[in-house]
Amino acid sequence: MVKLLLDTHFVLAGADGDMAVKYPRAERYISRFADACFISVASFWEIAIKSRLGKLSPKLPLREIPSFLNVAGFRTLRIDIEHVLTAAEPEPPTRDPFDRLLLAQCQVEGLQLVTIDRALVGHPLALRF
Repeated sequence: MVKLLLDTHFVLAGADGDMAVKYPRAERYISRFADACFISVASFWEIAIKSRLGKLSPKLPLREIPSFLNVAGFRTLRIDIEHVLTAAEPEPPTRDPFDRLLLAQCQVEGLQLVTIDRALVGHPLALRF
């Protein structure tokens, strides 16, 4: 069974209700596996940091995003020590610590990362749209 972890771009699009407009191909793919889609606490952390820095302006208040997405059927994936200590192999050609953590979670939990990140093209744990 395919299990997916959504990159932060898709988390934001889902929370803003823009998934079908911004990423129609990915939205169709994600909807096929809706019962096995996860969102990492790392993405909520990234959204909170970038919102406070003025780099993001989600449509929903930060505190409402997790429950909104849970009601929509996405499951939350907490960060475990094993996730933090795992170096995703092969190591991604990115310096983004959130991408590295998401890939480590994918490796540990048997997930595929749904992403738009060009730096992750060709990574065996990433499905790029």
